[in-house]
Amino acid sequence: MSKFENASTLTQLDGTRLRIGIVQSQFNSHITDALAQACISELINLQVPEKKIQLLHVPGALEIPMALQAMARSRSFNALIALGCIIRGETYHFELVANESGAGVTRIALDHHLPIANAILTTENEAQAIERQTDKGRDAARVAVEMAILLEKFT
Repeated sequence: MSKFENASTLTQLDGTRLRIGIVQSQFNSHITDALAQACISELINLQVPEKKIQLLHVPGALEIPMALQAMARSRSFNALIALGCIIRGETYHFELVANESGAGVTRIALDHHLPIANAILTTENEAQAIERQTDKGRDAARVAVEMAILLEKFT
Protein backbone atom coordinates (compact mmCIF):
# COMPACT_ATOMS: atom_id res chain seq x y z
CA MET A 1 0.00 0.00 0.00
CA SER A 2 1.49 3.35 -0.99
CA LYS A 3 1.64 6.25 1.43
CA PHE A 4 -1.26 7.88 -0.45
CA GLU A 5 -3.67 4.96 -0.13
CA ASN A 6 -6.02 4.53 2.76
CA ALA A 7 -7.65 1.50 4.32
CA SER A 8 -10.88 1.98 2.37
CA THR A 9 -8.98 1.14 -0.83
CA LEU A 10 -8.34 -2.35 0.51
CA THR A 11 -10.52 -4.73 -1.43
CA GLN A 12 -10.05 -7.71 0.86
CA LEU A 13 -10.13 -7.28 4.62
CA ASP A 14 -8.40 -10.12 6.45
CA GLY A 15 -9.12 -10.37 10.15
CA THR A 16 -7.31 -13.66 10.80
CA ARG A 17 -4.80 -12.03 13.18
CA LEU A 18 -7.32 -9.87 15.01
CA ARG A 19 -9.03 -10.16 18.39
CA ILE A 20 -12.28 -8.19 18.55
CA GLY A 21 -14.31 -7.25 21.64
CA ILE A 22 -18.02 -6.44 21.44
CA VAL A 23 -20.15 -4.74 24.08
CA GLN A 24 -23.89 -5.21 23.58
CA SER A 25 -26.61 -3.36 25.45
CA GLN A 26 -29.50 -5.57 26.58
CA PHE A 27 -32.00 -2.70 26.49
CA ASN A 28 -34.11 -3.17 23.33
CA SER A 29 -32.59 -6.65 23.09
CA HIS A 30 -34.81 -7.65 20.17
CA ILE A 31 -32.84 -5.05 18.18
CA THR A 32 -29.41 -5.47 19.78
CA ASP A 33 -29.52 -9.27 19.42
CA ALA A 34 -29.99 -8.81 15.66
CA LEU A 35 -27.17 -6.24 15.61
CA ALA A 36 -24.87 -8.69 17.40
CA GLN A 37 -25.81 -11.60 15.14
CA ALA A 38 -25.10 -9.57 11.98
CA CYS A 39 -21.88 -8.18 13.46
CA ILE A 40 -20.49 -11.55 14.52
CA SER A 41 -21.46 -13.16 11.21
CA GLU A 42 -19.62 -10.42 9.32
CA LEU A 43 -16.55 -10.70 11.56
CA ILE A 44 -16.41 -14.42 10.80
CA ASN A 45 -16.91 -13.63 7.10
CA LEU A 46 -13.87 -11.33 7.39
CA GLN A 47 -11.87 -14.30 8.76
CA VAL A 48 -11.81 -13.18 12.40
CA PRO A 49 -11.65 -16.51 14.25
CA GLU A 50 -14.78 -17.07 16.33
CA LYS A 51 -12.63 -17.89 19.38
CA LYS A 52 -11.07 -14.41 19.08
CA ILE A 53 -14.43 -12.62 19.33
CA GLN A 54 -15.51 -11.76 22.86
CA LEU A 55 -19.05 -10.54 23.54
CA LEU A 56 -20.03 -8.77 26.77
CA HIS A 57 -23.56 -7.79 27.73
CA VAL A 58 -24.42 -4.66 29.71
CA PRO A 59 -27.82 -3.37 30.87
CA GLY A 60 -28.09 -0.29 28.65
CA ALA A 61 -26.30 2.18 26.39
CA LEU A 62 -24.95 4.26 29.26
CA GLU A 63 -23.04 1.22 30.54
CA ILE A 64 -21.36 0.52 27.20
CA PRO A 65 -18.42 2.95 27.67
CA MET A 66 -17.43 1.47 31.04
CA ALA A 67 -17.32 -2.07 29.62
CA LEU A 68 -15.38 -0.80 26.58
CA GLN A 69 -12.93 0.89 28.93
CA ALA A 70 -12.34 -2.36 30.84
CA MET A 71 -11.74 -4.20 27.57
CA ALA A 72 -9.43 -1.45 26.30
CA ARG A 73 -7.42 -1.49 29.54
CA SER A 74 -6.84 -5.23 29.14
CA ARG A 75 -4.83 -4.52 25.97
CA SER A 76 -6.17 -7.81 24.61
CA PHE A 77 -8.04 -6.45 21.60
CA ASN A 78 -7.18 -4.95 18.22
CA ALA A 79 -10.57 -3.24 18.00
CA LEU A 80 -13.83 -2.96 19.89
CA ILE A 81 -17.46 -2.64 18.84
CA ALA A 82 -20.33 -0.91 20.67
CA LEU A 83 -23.83 -2.25 19.98
CA GLY A 84 -26.94 -0.64 21.35
CA CYS A 85 -30.31 0.84 20.50
CA ILE A 86 -31.79 4.08 21.79
CA ILE A 87 -35.29 4.88 20.56
CA ARG A 88 -36.67 8.40 21.05
CA GLY A 89 -39.32 8.65 23.71
CA GLU A 90 -41.38 11.54 24.97
CA THR A 91 -38.73 12.96 27.32
CA TYR A 92 -35.26 14.50 27.16
CA HIS A 93 -33.81 11.16 28.30
CA PHE A 94 -33.20 10.11 24.66
CA GLU A 95 -30.82 13.01 24.02
CA LEU A 96 -29.01 12.47 27.29
CA VAL A 97 -28.43 8.75 26.71
CA ALA A 98 -27.52 9.20 23.03
CA ASN A 99 -25.08 12.05 23.67
CA GLU A 100 -23.40 10.57 26.74
CA SER A 101 -23.00 7.05 25.37
CA GLY A 102 -21.60 8.38 22.08
CA ALA A 103 -19.19 10.74 23.82
CA GLY A 104 -18.06 7.94 26.13
CA VAL A 105 -17.32 5.61 23.22
CA THR A 106 -15.27 8.28 21.47
CA ARG A 107 -13.38 9.17 24.64
CA ILE A 108 -12.40 5.54 25.27
CA ALA A 109 -11.18 5.13 21.67
CA LEU A 110 -9.05 8.27 21.84
CA ASP A 111 -7.73 7.68 25.36
CA HIS A 112 -6.65 4.12 24.56
CA HIS A 113 -5.66 4.64 20.91
CA LEU A 114 -7.96 1.77 20.02
CA PRO A 115 -10.51 1.68 17.20
CA ILE A 116 -14.09 1.38 18.40
CA ALA A 117 -16.89 0.95 15.88
CA ASN A 118 -19.94 2.72 17.29
CA ALA A 119 -23.14 0.93 16.30
CA ILE A 120 -25.36 2.37 18.98
CA LEU A 121 -28.50 3.05 16.96
CA THR A 122 -30.31 6.30 17.73
CA THR A 123 -33.69 6.25 16.03
CA GLU A 124 -37.02 7.99 16.15
CA ASN A 125 -38.98 4.75 16.40
CA GLU A 126 -38.71 0.98 16.53
CA ALA A 127 -39.38 0.57 12.79
CA GLN A 128 -36.26 2.64 11.98
CA ALA A 129 -34.20 0.55 14.38
CA ILE A 130 -35.40 -2.71 12.82
CA GLU A 131 -34.65 -1.34 9.36
CA ARG A 132 -31.05 -0.57 10.36
CA GLN A 133 -30.16 -3.45 12.69
CA THR A 134 -28.60 -5.84 10.16
CA ASP A 135 -26.73 -3.29 8.03
CA LYS A 136 -25.33 -1.46 11.06
CA GLY A 137 -24.19 -4.71 12.65
CA ARG A 138 -22.32 -5.66 9.48
CA ASP A 139 -20.96 -2.13 9.07
CA ALA A 140 -19.59 -2.14 12.62
CA ALA A 141 -17.70 -5.37 11.96
CA ARG A 142 -16.17 -4.00 8.77
CA VAL A 143 -15.19 -0.71 10.43
CA ALA A 144 -13.53 -2.53 13.34
CA VAL A 145 -11.49 -4.80 11.07
CA GLU A 146 -10.59 -2.03 8.63
CA MET A 147 -9.48 0.36 11.38
CA ALA A 148 -7.50 -2.34 13.21
CA ILE A 149 -5.63 -3.13 9.98
CA LEU A 150 -5.07 0.56 9.29
CA LEU A 151 -3.72 1.30 12.76
CA GLU A 152 -1.40 -1.72 12.63
CA LYS A 153 0.62 0.25 10.10
CA PHE A 154 1.44 2.87 12.75
CA THR A 155 2.59 0.55 15.52
